[in-house]
Amino acid sequence: MVAILEREFFLSEILGRRVYLKSEKVGRLDDLVILETGKLPEVSHLVVRRPYGYPSLLLPWDKITLISNTEIVGDVARASDYEQAPAEGSVLLKDHILDKKILDMDDHEVEVVYDVKLVFRNGKLYASEVDFSRHRLLRRMGLTKLANFMAENNKDSTVSWMYVQPLPEHIGSFTGNVKLKVLKDNIDDIHPIDLADILEELDSNQRLAIFNELEPERASDTLEEIEPRVQRELISAMKKERAAQLINEMSPTQAADILAILPTSEAEELLKLMDKDNASRIQNIIDRHDENILLFVSQQFIKMSPSTLVKDVMTNFREIARNMEVIMYVYVTDERAKLLGVVDLRELIAAEPDQTLGAVMTENVITLEATDTLRDAVEMFPRYGFSAIPVTDDEDRLLGVVSFRDIRGIKPRLE
Repeated sequence: MVAILEREFFLSEILGRRVYLKSEKVGRLDDLVILETGKLPEVSHLVVRRPYGYPSLLLPWDKITLISNTEIVGDVARASDYEQAPAEGSVLLKDHILDKKILDMDDHEVEVVYDVKLVFRNGKLYASEVDFSRHRLLRRMGLTKLANFMAENNKDSTVSWMYVQPLPEHIGSFTGNVKLKVLKDNIDDIHPIDLADILEELDSNQRLAIFNELEPERASDTLEEIEPRVQRELISAMKKERAAQLINEMSPTQAADILAILPTSEAEELLKLMDKDNASRIQNIIDRHDENILLFVSQQFIKMSPSTLVKDVMTNFREIARNMEVIMYVYVTDERAKLLGVVDLRELIAAEPDQTLGAVMTENVITLEATDTLRDAVEMFPRYGFSAIPVTDDEDRLLGVVSFRDIRGIKPRLE
């Protein structure tokens, strides 16, 4: 049974999501294969793009156990068993539907398919609507504020898939038109998975123009993902006050990553414009000082008692995980906050519904101590491969959790 956090979402929101086979990361979602067997086409397979020249994987839908807001998990032991391309004639949502022109019944061009709405029902995933609204295009580019404005001032621009004519049998060689009751030639100018990729492909003026439209939080998140060369270019081109604002939105370790690639004089100028306490922490990290790990812990993690039933967690997981920074682990504690064990979300999915967390948890938990430093954490993550590590005191009480995302890129200080 697949666990899925959102019952409705868009194709552009899931493309590029990390894919795991059990606990092994194998690549990112590249496309969805659909079968037009009923009123709404059903997703039959996931196409997974792999790095370093490995062949793509074709994962059947019934092997998928989790779709979260950050990753997809498949119950597959060996990736090599699924190294194959989609069968000839397969219909792929990204390649064959996204960014195609919509034609009406008289072959007049109407609009462009900027997104496809997906719905999860009775354990299956369906393509329910094609969306040709401009605000979906803007959302794909990360221009949320402008997208929301357009959504409020324009009527819905979606068409139920029931009004899309059947696609050609040999779509692999298809170059012509399909009608609304959708498609035409490929439109390749808007195709990147996320805004960082888009910005890296644009020229300097276009990149800065789009980046300046972003709200601070979105711009800050995007800046973290962009390659260093483009980061330097954007920061140098924008007003120093805005650059300082964006960097100040980041965690200290992420901000240190950005500032460390800048000339010293420019980094010092930005630090002077930032919150003093935050700037001090960032400077310490840049200098590789041994900051106490408690400065980097998050309190947004899932904590439950050992008597909690697995089915209660899974049934309410969407609500439980809301606003949490760390969702891949459930930390099991007693009434005194003593850490008893941890349950990986993948283990939770595989457990029997009536089992308790105490019965399925791993009791030998790798932890950081309250006296440990940032350097200790940086050295521990690659050793164990966790995405988060709990921090405990000398009585094993859970004080917080350090996420790998918040300290990635920090290198241990050389003695």
